[in-house]
Amino acid sequence: MKFLDQAKVYIRSGDGGAGAVSFRREKYIEFGGPDGGDGGRGGDVWAEAVQGLNTLIDYRYQQHFKAKTGVHGMGRNKTGATGADVLLKVPVGTQIFEEDNETLICDLVEEGQRFRIAAGGNGGFGNAHFKSSTNRAPRHANPGLEGIEKTIWLRLKLIADAGIVGLPNAGKSTFLSSVTRARPKIADYPFTTLHPNLGVAGVDGSDIVMADIPGLIEGAHEGVGIGDRFLGHVERTRVLLHLVSAQEPDAATAYRTVRGELEAYGHGLTDKPEILALSQADTLDEDARAEKVEQLKSASGEAPFVLSAVSGEGMTPVLRELARIIAEAKAQDQAAAADPGGSTKAGS
Repeated sequence: MKFLDQAKVYIRSGDGGAGAVSFRREKYIEFGGPDGGDGGRGGDVWAEAVQGLNTLIDYRYQQHFKAKTGVHGMGRNKTGATGADVLLKVPVGTQIFEEDNETLICDLVEEGQRFRIAAGGNGGFGNAHFKSSTNRAPRHANPGLEGIEKTIWLRLKLIADAGIVGLPNAGKSTFLSSVTRARPKIADYPFTTLHPNLGVAGVDGSDIVMADIPGLIEGAHEGVGIGDRFLGHVERTRVLLHLVSAQEPDAATAYRTVRGELEAYGHGLTDKPEILALSQADTLDEDARAEKVEQLKSASGEAPFVLSAVSGEGMTPVLRELARIIAEAKAQDQAAAADPGGSTKAGS
C-alpha cells in the first residue's frame, strides 16, 4: 500500500427538504385546513478517526463527498426524512484544514473521535406552520436551506512515542527493522526511505511506537532533497532518537546539520528530549570509534550512545532510555490532566 499523508477533498452537506403545501380534504370534516409537513434536514459530513489506517491513500481515488438532500415534507403533517450523512474515515492523527491549508478545523488524535465538518441545511416549513387566526389557509411553504460546500485538506501526522531522525544513510531504517517487525526499504544509497515507517519495539515489558522518517540534508527546510514535509510525523512524539552514522567524515558537522534543520522547521522539535547515538559502530575500530564519540560529545555537550543494529551492540540500552523518557512524559501528562489548574494553597 502506498503512503499518502496529505489529500485535498471536496465536501458538500445535503440541502434541506422543502416544506409541503397541502390541505385536508376529508368527508364529514367541514373545515379541513392546512396539513403540509416540514422538509427533512440535509445530511451532515463527518470525519472519524479509526484504527487500522495509517495512510490517506483512499482519498487519492475519491475526492468528492456529498451528503443526501433531506426528503420534502408531505401532506397529513408528515415531516420529510433526514438526508443520509457522509462519513470520512481517517487514520488516528489526522488534521483537517480549510482550503488555505493553514486554518485548522479539527485534530483527530484518538480512536473514535468524530467531528462534523459541514452541517446539513434545515428543512423548510410546510404551510401548516403558517396557519394563524388571520390566515386560516396559507398557500405557501419554505424551501429547504442549502447545504455547505467547501474544499478541505486532510493532513496525517503519525502518532508515535519516539521519532528517529538523522542524515540519509544514518542507519535509521536498519535500526527500526532490527528492533521492530517493520520492514522498511534498506539500501546503500541516499534517500532509500521515501516515506515514514512505523514499528513497535518492546523492552522490559514496555512497548514503544517508533517512527522513522526520510533523511534530512542541509537546506531541507527550503525543500532541498526530500525536504522537511515529513517532519510533521515526529511532531507528536515524546522523544527523538538522533542517529549519526559512524561513516560520516565529521560526526559533529552531521549532528549540527540535522539540529539546524529541526530548528529551522520549528514546531517545538528542538524542545523535545533527544537521545544521541553513534550508529553503525561495527564499521570502526576502537580508535576511530573513540574519535567519533568525542566529536559528538563536543558538539552536543553529552556523551552519545554507541550502537550497531547489525551486531546488536548498544541496542537495549538505547531502548531502555527511550522507554524511561516516554514513561516520565506520560506520567507528567497524567498529572497535568488530573490537576489541570495546578495546585493552589487555600486562602491564596
